[in-house]
Amino acid sequence: MAAGCCGVKKQKLSSSPPSGSAGPGGGGGSSHCGGAAAAGGEPGALPPPGIARLNGLGGLAGGAAGCVLSPPLPPSCGGGPGGLSPPAASLLASPGAGSSGPGCRKMVVSAEMCCFCFDVLYCHLYGYQPPRSPRFTNDPYPLFVTWKIGRDKRLRGCIGTFSAMNLHSGLREYTLTSALKDSRFPPMTRDELPRLFCSVSLLTNFEDVCDYLDWEVGVHGIRIEFINEKGSKRTATYLPEVAKEQGWDHIQTIDSLLRKGGYKAPITNEFRKTIKLTRYRSEKMTMSYTEYLAHRQHHHFQNGIGHPLPPYNHYS
Repeated sequence: MAAGCCGVKKQKLSSSPPSGSAGPGGGGGSSHCGGAAAAGGEPGALPPPGIARLNGLGGLAGGAAGCVLSPPLPPSCGGGPGGLSPPAASLLASPGAGSSGPGCRKMVVSAEMCCFCFDVLYCHLYGYQPPRSPRFTNDPYPLFVTWKIGRDKRLRGCIGTFSAMNLHSGLREYTLTSALKDSRFPPMTRDELPRLFCSVSLLTNFEDVCDYLDWEVGVHGIRIEFINEKGSKRTATYLPEVAKEQGWDHIQTIDSLLRKGGYKAPITNEFRKTIKLTRYRSEKMTMSYTEYLAHRQHHHFQNGIGHPLPPYNHYS
């Protein structure tokens, strides 16, 4: 199940900075990925029980420097363009969220996951058959898919789940949910594709903490649970990169998250102490549409095909 705050599916969660509109809380669902895009956000619904200490990958956020990624080849749209080539070294060296702590572990998130999300969206918008199952791991993880657009990388959609989902089905679902059903934005169109950036975040190392200040800006994502002024239980989340991108300290982040979750009363230090806070980390990978096409074309010409594959000749 997903945990949510966008009011589209109550199982889905979003983690973006608040936009001033407060959606309903409620049980379980999906959530917006606030900081990932540095634009508006929504209140969060109560996530499903039994996930307070999800450990997913059990590793460090973002992976340590020098970790080697070797993602496999993803599928192509059925009846459409060919499969993707292995990602460029520059992409593999840019996992997004940084890591801390000793040692190095192989990251699970990969550029191929972003390629797969672009596959899914492209095939949907152009009426192709859905892409075949990819070859990267299908292990279950909590996840978010974030879309940004333009040179300034404005948030265009971000929804995910705190429930561990098999990656193949989870990325399919949240690619389209975040692109088409984020209540803060209209559904994406074909014309927007060339300006898009896709980020995949796999959430790890969930820990309940007693002190609402017991987390590190730029390292941990946080999910809060609180009782609003009407006596209803609400939750809201920010991914690890949000507070750092916004330049917030701990208090500013907590207060922004309370507003995102729909809390309208004055925020006092005593009220902050009543918050139940869960911290977590993430592995993140980002890819632009231009990089996605380069992957496609590389594979295409490697196979000795001398003309552009449809529908990519639109943008070649």
